[in-house]
Amino acid sequence: MSPFVLLALAYVAGATPASLWLGKAVYGDDLRTKGSGNLGGTNTLRVLGWKAALPVILIDIGKGWLPVWYFPQIQQGTSLSTWALAYGGAAVLGHVFSFWVGFKGGKGIATSAGVLLGLAPAAVSVCIGLWLVIVWLTQIVSVASLSAALTLPVAVYFLPPREGTAMLWFAGALSFLAIWAHRSNIGRLLRGEEGSFRKAAPAGAPAQIPERGPETREDLT
Repeated sequence: MSPFVLLALAYVAGATPASLWLGKAVYGDDLRTKGSGNLGGTNTLRVLGWKAALPVILIDIGKGWLPVWYFPQIQQGTSLSTWALAYGGAAVLGHVFSFWVGFKGGKGIATSAGVLLGLAPAAVSVCIGLWLVIVWLTQIVSVASLSAALTLPVAVYFLPPREGTAMLWFAGALSFLAIWAHRSNIGRLLRGEEGSFRKAAPAGAPAQIPERGPETREDLT
């Protein structure tokens, strides 16, 4: 199959808003109007519980992993490793700029993890372990996600398989995208207004329902 067709399919896979569809179909809830307003695993867990959050997180991981693992196997031509990076990038961009929700999207953490499970499993395992430890210590998912994003390029550089400069730049781009997508969380952290599993956001803090403008987009995990 043409790599350009597969690139488009990777974007479509990444753009799939699993939590939105599952919430509406199974629970009759639009998660954009519930809890923090996010369509990712964290808000799904808070609003609908772990039975809903688990499949959402697994789907979000899977839609990043499948293109980088399977698409090179059915691709025509050469440069398979380069195209695998492109498929992974398209899946993450689809997640962040999903055509299903008006080319808005979210933070891409779970989808990026899926991409890296296929490309750099040792590095992403370190990041997932760090994420779990920081969530346990702080009970704040955004702090864990930002810490994992910052650690990713370092882990890719030092851990096998060391795929060279292209993989390192790709990891750096994913890290930058994740930090950029968390910019509103960073603002709330600096103001002491970020919610956690221990407590809700402080009284008087602005509601975490996303605005429609591009500067406060807060959707998929």
